[in-house]
Amino acid sequence: MTMIDLRPRRAEGETLESYLRFWSDSIKCGPAVAAAVAALAEAGAAIGALISHGPLHGAMGAEVGSANSDGDSQRKLDIVADAAIVAALRRTPTAYYASEEEDTILTLNAGGELAVAVDPLDGSSNIDANITIGTLFSILPASADGASASFFRPGVEQLAAGYIVYGPHLAMMLTLGEGVAHFVYDPVRETFVLVGDRIMITPHTREFAINASNYRHWQTPVRTFVDDCLEGANGPHGKDFNMRWIASLVAEAHRIFIRGGVFLYPGDQRPGYQNGRLRLLYEANPIAFLVEQAGGGAIDGEGRVLEKTPSTLHERTPLIFGSAAKVERIAAYCHNQNFERTRPPLFGLRGLFQA
Repeated sequence: MTMIDLRPRRAEGETLESYLRFWSDSIKCGPAVAAAVAALAEAGAAIGALISHGPLHGAMGAEVGSANSDGDSQRKLDIVADAAIVAALRRTPTAYYASEEEDTILTLNAGGELAVAVDPLDGSSNIDANITIGTLFSILPASADGASASFFRPGVEQLAAGYIVYGPHLAMMLTLGEGVAHFVYDPVRETFVLVGDRIMITPHTREFAINASNYRHWQTPVRTFVDDCLEGANGPHGKDFNMRWIASLVAEAHRIFIRGGVFLYPGDQRPGYQNGRLRLLYEANPIAFLVEQAGGGAIDGEGRVLEKTPSTLHERTPLIFGSAAKVERIAAYCHNQNFERTRPPLFGLRGLFQA
């Protein structure tokens, strides 16, 4: 879905506090959303400072012998990050908190205006390798019908979403529902500073990201798209592609926001992977909201991610997102019931779509 940007462009160098203050009166639940985003940014800065010390603060990537409610091994930094975010959000009008690291929805401030869903530490298996990791967040209006109703609603109802990326520098992408803003943390001023407003994902790309080791398990449309990319200039795309894979959703997304590309984590034929592996509520939804606000696309292979309604806290979904032209192409592969890919004896492999 193409973003309709109603906002005037904000000036580079503006602080996050000033940016939020400017918009707090013009968006739904504005002051509450501003307070929650500021708290998440504060927690992110603290988490980033801890990460920057690496093993000097101990083995933060070490498994702690426990698993989250979805069965994934927890690492020390997962738990530390979750606690930091909970502590920060308790000081805001956040009624309910959902997290990858929590078994159930937490009530932080009864009567609060917001419900906040978070992946406190995305890509935590990369901690000890010093590879970019991040924090994802989705902000929804709290429902009068309680905690479950606050979260089990379509992603289109998000009020705000974003991620904080812990890389060579600390950065944040944020949407309040009217475009995407890019902030970088200034350690001297101890605040996030705007470096780009109305961020747009380039519609065309020469990069795609997927874990190619699972090729044999993919459904035909995904294999076909990748095969067509790998044929390069001699294939239906008519140009050469580069393949990327970091195994950190935030890192993959940030690269796409900066220079374009498409990311694929499809469902496949392996047990437990038929419905994908990324969590709809606190991973796919915030990414999809950001991507659409930047002119890109986000689908699960069947339809638009933001139209899905989660029915459980840790529900998984396939996720394909990025540059609009490539996402539309993948959707066309998935939706064409007459699709067939063959290897004629005298010709190379070809997909159905040649444009």
